[in-house]
Amino acid sequence: MTFTWTLWLALFGLIFGHGLPGAVVGAITGFIIDSLRQGQRRRVTPQAGGYVSPLFALLGAVAKSDGRVSEAEIAVAERLMQRMGLEQEQRKVAITAFNAGKQPEFDVTPAIEELRRWVGLRRDHAFPVLDVVIETVLAEGNPPPEQMAILRQLAFALRISDMELMALMAMKGYAWNATGGSRGHGNHGGGGYVPPQRTTHGPDPYTVLGIARSVDDRGVKRAYRKLISEHHPDRLGDLPEEMRKRAESRASDINAAYERIKAERGFK
Repeated sequence: MTFTWTLWLALFGLIFGHGLPGAVVGAITGFIIDSLRQGQRRRVTPQAGGYVSPLFALLGAVAKSDGRVSEAEIAVAERLMQRMGLEQEQRKVAITAFNAGKQPEFDVTPAIEELRRWVGLRRDHAFPVLDVVIETVLAEGNPPPEQMAILRQLAFALRISDMELMALMAMKGYAWNATGGSRGHGNHGGGGYVPPQRTTHGPDPYTVLGIARSVDDRGVKRAYRKLISEHHPDRLGDLPEEMRKRAESRASDINAAYERIKAERGFK
């Protein structure tokens, strides 16, 4: 359980509520708010395994969206099944869903809606889902517009902004400018489409933190604290170890980006 409101309201009470008595009242009020928020978070925690069918169906659709399913894309799906430790029945569900997603008539919208319902209010659960789909999108390098259109449609449904999606791509070693194009499946942004490009000098730390280079030091620190909170693996509950490892990797990338900026700017 986090005590964000407890601490803030205690501080507010201390400053504006006549010292210690105000701090006590503020702390009690904040503790009640934190307890209610924690209870709500538990209620909306998604059922483990409920994402398997829509997720693998979406991976099949992404793989087939450019007209062919490559060995690299199949390998991503097989690797994911193994890393997630799917039991035999779950593996059958995943394979069936992946094959269904490969069909020309498959509509990604219901699968995306099912993932949106599974994620619910848990943004920290949205990021692992996106991370898996991004891995398929980037399986062969610079992805075609059809694959990026599905990815952006999913991100929009999960309430993940283009800036946050750019940060996730940067953590994978790709630079992408979200300007132009469409989030809708089937609209590929016309002839102006520029695919994500693999970077040669490592991810841009400012992109990873989702901020502009003009942001002041306080803004950098604020962005870092927000991100590291959202991507912390301890928030994932009972999701598979594979999802937890992905969160740990993202947290490591965020820390590394923050350290690079600190070194460049010379602040602690």
